[in-house]
Amino acid sequence: MKSEPGEVSIDDALAAAHQAVPWTGVRNYQARNFMRDAMQVGDGVLFYHSSCAEPGIAGLAVVASAAYPDDTQFDRQSKYFDAKATHESPRWMLVDVRALKKTRLIALAELRLHPELADMMILKRGNRLSITPVTPAEWLYITQQLLQ
Repeated sequence: MKSEPGEVSIDDALAAAHQAVPWTGVRNYQARNFMRDAMQVGDGVLFYHSSCAEPGIAGLAVVASAAYPDDTQFDRQSKYFDAKATHESPRWMLVDVRALKKTRLIALAELRLHPELADMMILKRGNRLSITPVTPAEWLYITQQLLQ
């Protein structure tokens, strides 16, 4: 799950002190569908910093809630407001994420060096999704090889 550190960093999420952070503002249907249809409470999350000097994995987190409507879509003052969304038929969903720990930064360039990660969605050319699935093998490799 990508986040811009200026909006919500791993440090911000950890400062929430055992409280989950709502993952607001996802406005891509494929990313929304990953949250809505595939994420389960307890799933591991690679907390990824993007749109910064050195993008990469900055921490580990866990999905802390089932998907539910993102209230920012209804808020006219929010940059994530969507005039077509209604409470009866919300367009955008979110999950709550609880940060577990900050890790050393695993930069995008470092991820690309490992053949075991060659098929990761986040490494595909042109990928701009803020949320992408990670296979069990990719998760194990990152958490047991790169973060040890």
